[in-house]
Amino acid sequence: MHYKQYKHILSPSGGMNLYRGCTHGCIYCDSRSRCYQFDHDFEDIEVKTGSAEMLETELRRKRKRCMIGTGAMCDPYLHLEETLLVTRRSLELIEKYGFGLAIQTKSTRILRDLDLLEAINEKAKCVVQFTLTTFDDELCGIVEPNVSRTSERIAALEILKKRGIPTVVWLTPLLPWITDSVENLNGILDACIETGVKGILNFGFGVTLREGDREYFYSKLDAHFPGLKRRYISTFGNSYQCMSDNNALLHRVFLEKTARSGILNSNDEIFAYLHKFETKNAEQLTMF
Repeated sequence: MHYKQYKHILSPSGGMNLYRGCTHGCIYCDSRSRCYQFDHDFEDIEVKTGSAEMLETELRRKRKRCMIGTGAMCDPYLHLEETLLVTRRSLELIEKYGFGLAIQTKSTRILRDLDLLEAINEKAKCVVQFTLTTFDDELCGIVEPNVSRTSERIAALEILKKRGIPTVVWLTPLLPWITDSVENLNGILDACIETGVKGILNFGFGVTLREGDREYFYSKLDAHFPGLKRRYISTFGNSYQCMSDNNALLHRVFLEKTARSGILNSNDEIFAYLHKFETKNAEQLTMF
């Protein structure tokens, strides 16, 4: 871990990355790609100096409240968060100033901050997003070794449902010849239906690979799925998108099942929902 000074923490659209790098060890992680220009080892987590102070200053300066998003590039609930509390302090400020929250993670550590998630959701809107890639906990331990198992994330979705906090699932990636079966898809979809998720984001059934990410992914295929790297290379070459042979079938199952269950399955609609700021009690939001 190391600290680095930044001038800003929020993007113009309200996004922020509280950490840079990751210790979750997911074998397919796009954030490892060289295009993101990491100047340090990916597992050597970069922490932004004075992030809470920067965030408070920038929230106070905003003329209109909006949704604050985090977790798209770096998970806000890394192992370090247990002691550093960077994410928790940020949520305290988001709640204090009446902003909304769209937060994405693979860790049930988020339940530690359930009190703040509820408080944010009482004033505005809080949406918790979990990534689900495989219904099999044993396989999850291979492709996502240092995160909460799928069953634990599903249990967290159920807890959030009972607390009235809306949820969205990122159904990505489904790895060709590893997790791209109808059985796996149905297991995930059934869990999403049971836990009442608002929407499921899907970008096609496959995985994206580019320089930096691809080499790490292939090294893990050699370690856990001997011979499969050769199949990837012969099928996809250096393609960015590596789509499953079952993509058409999986997409049909996905659309039919989500439509029957009333779960949003349009990425545009889901992103619009995630970005739409809503207030629930205007009297509580007199801040300035």
